[in-house]
Amino acid sequence: METFLAVLLLLGLIAVSNIVNRFIPFVPVPLIQIGLGIIAALIPTGIHMHFEPELFFVLFIAPLLFNDGRRTPRDELWNLRAPILLLALGLVFVTVFVAGYAINWMIPSIPLAASFALAAILSPTDAVAVGALAGRVHLPKSIHRILEGESLMNDASGLVAFKFAIAAMVTGVFSLPKASLSFVLIAAGGLLLGAVLSFLLIRVSVFIRRFGMEDVTIHVLLQILTPFIIYLISEEVGVSGILAVVAGGIMFAIEKDRTVSPQYKLQLVSASTWSVLLMVLNGLVFLILGVSVPDVVGVIYKDPALNNFMVAGYVLAITALLIVVRFLWVYGYSLYESKRRKAEKAPLRSQIITSISGVRGAVTLAGAFSIPLVLGDGVTPFPERDLIIALAAGVILVSLVIASIFLPLLASREETIVQPAAAGSPASTELAARNVVIDAGMSMLRSLVSESPEQARQPVLLEFTDKIDRICAARADHDPADEELRRKAVEARMNALEAERTELRRIMENGAIPEPVAVKMEELLDHTESLLCQRLNTQLRFSLTEIQRLFSGLFSGKLGGGESRAALQNAEAARTAKMAMCRAAISAVSDNMSEENREASQKIIGKYQQMEARLAQGEGWIKDGVVDDGKLELKLQAIQEQRNTVQEMYQNGAINLKVAGRLRRFVDQLETSIWED
Repeated sequence: METFLAVLLLLGLIAVSNIVNRFIPFVPVPLIQIGLGIIAALIPTGIHMHFEPELFFVLFIAPLLFNDGRRTPRDELWNLRAPILLLALGLVFVTVFVAGYAINWMIPSIPLAASFALAAILSPTDAVAVGALAGRVHLPKSIHRILEGESLMNDASGLVAFKFAIAAMVTGVFSLPKASLSFVLIAAGGLLLGAVLSFLLIRVSVFIRRFGMEDVTIHVLLQILTPFIIYLISEEVGVSGILAVVAGGIMFAIEKDRTVSPQYKLQLVSASTWSVLLMVLNGLVFLILGVSVPDVVGVIYKDPALNNFMVAGYVLAITALLIVVRFLWVYGYSLYESKRRKAEKAPLRSQIITSISGVRGAVTLAGAFSIPLVLGDGVTPFPERDLIIALAAGVILVSLVIASIFLPLLASREETIVQPAAAGSPASTELAARNVVIDAGMSMLRSLVSESPEQARQPVLLEFTDKIDRICAARADHDPADEELRRKAVEARMNALEAERTELRRIMENGAIPEPVAVKMEELLDHTESLLCQRLNTQLRFSLTEIQRLFSGLFSGKLGGGESRAALQNAEAARTAKMAMCRAAISAVSDNMSEENREASQKIIGKYQQMEARLAQGEGWIKDGVVDDGKLELKLQAIQEQRNTVQEMYQNGAINLKVAGRLRRFVDQLETSIWED
């Protein structure tokens, strides 16, 4: 029960961290989650979890790296293979050698083999942390891809080096030729076995489908199980499970691209499921790091043989050493490439960004906790194990803080989704991004309509396209100076919605409209208001209203059932009520009209007059009196796909926070227009 409650609390903290990040966007979510984890561990009866490295790797690292391998562009990785391999292999071993001797010289109480073990576990960068930071500060595209590829590959090289350093410390025996051969076999075997297992599991899914089992749930479940199966089998065989899941993800992406007839419904459900799963796993990784920090610090703080300030100095010195070694390696490679190609070397800013972006994370702490308690004799304690764990945790935190502070200052804030040669002004950046969002929604809508080609659903494409064209045309004529006009129009519309709501309630009290129809129409008003006004008090009021309706329906027995369904068919009552609501809205806007808001108010009045005219002619209202649920559902799925695309572009560093906000307002405007009709 205690574990269950701890997991529930951690899941709640994931939601809290994302809410907090909306108020302090300059602080990355990983740092917020680490801070919340520390708080959760420090409070009375707080969370105290036993850290099991093997479970941590299979439960968190395997699916996260599988997804990274599945989503990372393969052509870009191949084009950047030279810098990626030099960072993932060459830099790791240079870091182990240089930092190992430096740590042993700085802290003589840590034996040389143990120093090499600490350096090895500090050498891999963290894919999860790199992705989180890259999405927030919008790193240059080439640097982002290099960091992604490096973090996918260097876990294996760092962990193999760590494994041999620990073996040398425990047994006192080390053979460089044997270690080199073992590394090649472990790495190559992991890549090969991961690709083969992924291919076989994909064939299993195809085999199941050929038997007529098209249940999306089964196939999504098989996808989720794939990284765990690959990792466990690979580790059992003795090859790198980490590289195996990366190769499995890449193979999965290749097979998906080769599919002749993509399963759109499967892709939709799979994307939604993976999105939730990845958010939870990412959050849990950093929360568990935060929960572990107080225990690690407590051990060091209570140890009379260690000076706390000296330990903090060691952490800063090791972090600085890792950044300097990384910078020199990147600088040397850039110098070599410029001479080989007879071109200008990479800008110093790019080299500094690449150096600072090498943050450490979950793999480092998991490896540190996997250090054995005793040596090979089974009696002698592993020397300075607690200090090594504390140093690893300290370097993780300091590297995250340094990257969080300096990367936003160094990285370009105007990274765009267009190629550098085509990059233009911020306006062209937003236009290109908006086209991507529109295409994503249209592609989703076409696929949904193609899967359900009923005659009644065909016009949904034309209606959706018409809405987009109207909004884009209005935005094309929009001048930045008209932002004040838009604000006044929103205020006028809010007054109109309140007048509509008051009139609707009056009509319902007079018995001129069935209550279920009125409730449904008021829900549409509330939804429109929540889209127009993003203030916290409006969102809270909207949520409370929804809760009130829920409990009212539960106790009155008017949720669902034949009576409600019959009442919803009263189209004439709904049409008449909506016309009265339009007149009330026009009256309210007219009463509040002044010289300052005249232009905005007249636009709102014009829209209501057009709506009333359509309703008077019997147009603009569908048969059930409220909304065409089938067509609306298709449009809302397309809207959600557009929102997912905006979030994905922002997380990938393709657009900045300002552009993402404008795109979200565009999607909100489109959804508002859909709900209004």
